[in-house]
Amino acid sequence: MSENTKTCRELPFYYHYDTPIGLIRIEETGNALTGLYLYQKHSFPLEEHMQYYRETVLIAEAHRQLLEYFKGQRKSFQLPLRPEGTPFQQKVWDALCQIPYGRTKSYSEIAALCGNPKACRAVGGACHNNPLLILIPCHRVLGKNGSLTGFGGGLSVKEYLLRLEKEKTL
Repeated sequence: MSENTKTCRELPFYYHYDTPIGLIRIEETGNALTGLYLYQKHSFPLEEHMQYYRETVLIAEAHRQLLEYFKGQRKSFQLPLRPEGTPFQQKVWDALCQIPYGRTKSYSEIAALCGNPKACRAVGGACHNNPLLILIPCHRVLGKNGSLTGFGGGLSVKEYLLRLEKEKTL
């Protein structure tokens, strides 16, 4: 199907919002969220494909739920997600969604949940390629010794999110 014949619901839309962790981009395709990215230098062009720059009902709802999360009023999200990735990445992302708010797991624990206890590096790669920051909570994954390790949004953002969740569970 050519892009000109796609229905409005199949087109990719995106919108930017300022949040406590910085500027984010929320993306939707076909009535499901496909991306939530934190803006960092050159991570996504702000003027890209302006014909698709639209605050849809779903994108606005995702933003509303994120604001509740940042205020400590929301511990889970009720949003349709459709991240694109390999079968292993999908398995990891599903496992990440099972980590409760305010809790953490190690990369090795996630690897074991995915059926491959030695796949810690692959779990790290799946976390790094997570297209739905916060909604798929890769920030809840720590090194085996509890150390903060890699995070696409930067370690300071990871620390902020973990502290936010910990304070709201006390």
